Amino acid sequence: MVRKVAADAPQQVLLCATHVGQEAALLDALKGWQGVPPCALSLLCEAAPQDPQRWVERGVHAWAALGELDAQRLALLLREAQGRWQREADLRADMDALRTRLDERKWIDRAKGLLMSARGIAEDEAFVMLRGAAMHANLRLGEVSRSLLEAAQWAESINRAGQLRMLSQRLARLAAQEVAGIDVQRGRVLRKESMQRVQQNLEHLDGLVLDTRAAHSLVQVRRAWEPLSVALDERAAVGALTELDERAETLLGAAEALTGALEATGSRNALHIVNICGRQRMRAQRLAKDALLASLLGTEAPRARLMPTMDEFEAALVDLEQTPLSSAEIRSTIAQARDEWLLLVGGVRNAGKADGRIALVRASEALLVRFDQLTAAYERSLQVIMS
Repeated sequence: MVRKVAADAPQQVLLCATHVGQEAALLDALKGWQGVPPCALSLLCEAAPQDPQRWVERGVHAWAALGELDAQRLALLLREAQGRWQREADLRADMDALRTRLDERKWIDRAKGLLMSARGIAEDEAFVMLRGAAMHANLRLGEVSRSLLEAAQWAESINRAGQLRMLSQRLARLAAQEVAGIDVQRGRVLRKESMQRVQQNLEHLDGLVLDTRAAHSLVQVRRAWEPLSVALDERAAVGALTELDERAETLLGAAEALTGALEATGSRNALHIVNICGRQRMRAQRLAKDALLASLLGTEAPRARLMPTMDEFEAALVDLEQTPLSSAEIRSTIAQARDEWLLLVGGVRNAGKADGRIALVRASEALLVRFDQLTAAYERSLQVIMS
């Protein structure tokens, strides 16, 4: 009977239970509709049901005893069942619409809060902005609000995954810095803070609902982080720097794959700028690390990475300077980053001297702060948020 209703989509169903055991079988069959049948249900039986509440819970709208049935009573029974079913359907539609409005109101309020926080604007202005975006996109206000919050979530996640790239290089640089005897006490504090930051970012990313590719990438990041964290717990020594650097490069590769997977999952072109900007933090740390390793170890691998990293940093900096996704805050931060970049390049070129090493360490930290600010500014950028 249930399969027949699904196949034929009738306007009404008239159930007839005339044999012993049929009522129990029908009650069992009706469980699948969970009290919400797809059309009006009425019941004919030998006598009035012993437990009418059970039939009501199964979605039966009217019933009659076969002994009392005639054409007039049958017509009345069918009209009664249809009327009750229609009223219940209307009530369910009203309830669904109310739930949708309440749900949309929550999304709208959260989206307004995001815009107010990110842009420093009043609630009325944030609402006007959302309404304008909804009209422009021909979408419901709740849909735009939800999409905005999802974009902000993915932007933050890309930022955090990008931080893992940077932290892999910063931690290796801090180990080399300690071996070189540069600001050792401060370096140890930064190493502890950086390791905690890795853990916090991994915990945040663990809380996301990821597709298969991104979830696999996150597993690879964790596998790469474990041996590096073990190496970092040991005292920094010249003989351990090469292996530590290799582990940092493995984490870098895994974090790069994760960031790319998250960017693809976000499916918003404007999020690419967050990734580009975040990658600059990593390049600044990698450049300082490789310059220190080249001067301390005299090995070819870190020296060979210096020029490609410098070229990539310069090219990306030019892209950021020319991107239309900008604001007065962003332009000012990029200009400051340009000045600090020149100081880092000078430190790299003089990494064989004590003053040069100190300069490149300080410039790399200054660039890290600057690009943290810049990445956050892009996250709050109206163009990125509303894309």
